[in-house]
Amino acid sequence: HIGQLLLTKDDFKNDHRSLNIRNTMFTLVDEGVVPIVNENDSVSIDEFSIGDNDNLSALTSILWSADLLILLSDIDGVYSDNPKTNPDARLIETVDNIQDLRNSIKIGSTNSFGTGGIETKIQAAEKTTVYGIPLLLANGSTPDIIDSLLNGSAKGTLFLAQ
Repeated sequence: HIGQLLLTKDDFKNDHRSLNIRNTMFTLVDEGVVPIVNENDSVSIDEFSIGDNDNLSALTSILWSADLLILLSDIDGVYSDNPKTNPDARLIETVDNIQDLRNSIKIGSTNSFGTGGIETKIQAAEKTTVYGIPLLLANGSTPDIIDSLLNGSAKGTLFLAQ
C-alpha cells in the first residue's frame, strides 16, 4: 500500500504543519504504508513552490530525521565536468566540503527531463548534511542500483554529513 503526501514550501515553514506531516509519515510507515511525497502542484504558485524533487526530498529527509538520502538520477554522481561532453571528466566519489566541490567543478544546465540538474542535487546535499544526513547520488537507470551501492559494486557520489 502507498499513501501520497502533497506538500508545499509553506508546509515546511509552519511548525504545526511540519509536525503533522512528520506524524503522518511515521503513522503510515507503522501501518505498512509507503509514503510517496510530491509537490502539491495544484496550489504551488511561485512563492510556495519548492520547484524540484531534489530539494523536496532533502526537506522531507530533514523532517523525517532520515539516516541517509539517496537521490537517483540519470548520471552516476557528481563529475569534475560534464561527462557527456568531456571524456576526461572524473567521478567524484566522496564530498566532505561542498564549497570546495563547487569551486572545483563546472555546473551545467538541466537536461530535457529535469528542472534542476546537478545544481539542485548539490543544494539538497547542502541542506541534509548540515542536519547530519549524508546524501548519496547515483544512477537510477542502473539495474538493482540500491543493492549494488550497498555491496560496493556500483559507484556514486557520497556527500558526507557535517
